[in-house]
Amino acid sequence: MRNCLKLLILIGLATSLASPILGLAGDAGTALKTDTIRAEPFADAKTVGSLAKNDAVDILTKKGAWLQIKTKKSAGWVRLLSVKRGASSSANNGKGVIDVASGRAGTGQVVSTTGIRGLSAEDLKAAKFNEEEMKKMESHTLSARDGQSFASAGGLNAVKLAYLKGAK
Repeated sequence: MRNCLKLLILIGLATSLASPILGLAGDAGTALKTDTIRAEPFADAKTVGSLAKNDAVDILTKKGAWLQIKTKKSAGWVRLLSVKRGASSSANNGKGVIDVASGRAGTGQVVSTTGIRGLSAEDLKAAKFNEEEMKKMESHTLSARDGQSFASAGGLNAVKLAYLKGAK
């Protein structure tokens, strides 16, 4: 009996120590919105399926701002903010979105965020400058003239608005 108790305590301790390492792995989740399931955790990765709002998912792992999930129809990667941990509840769907946006979803604890959702402290510490990716990002920059040309082509016109007066 005493050895059994020791074994149970040991298993409990091992599980509690492993849970931060495992992160979201093995958790049930619910789709907060319709999204594309991708083969890899990149926005331009091949589409392997789709996710409908309120679909049940199994969360396999997390990588940056992406979750690897499995549904009844397919498996792959979706954006972190597309899934809420826990089973679906029709009680208050708006609350789920607010919880995800505030960082409170699934943890039961208030979480401080730095504006970089889905990245852990370890991810941020391990981050390295990538000149090639910076150049790629900067290649998407447009000039003011390009922006005005785009707006004109779309039939958009500039409108000047007066500043709001302060309340008395």
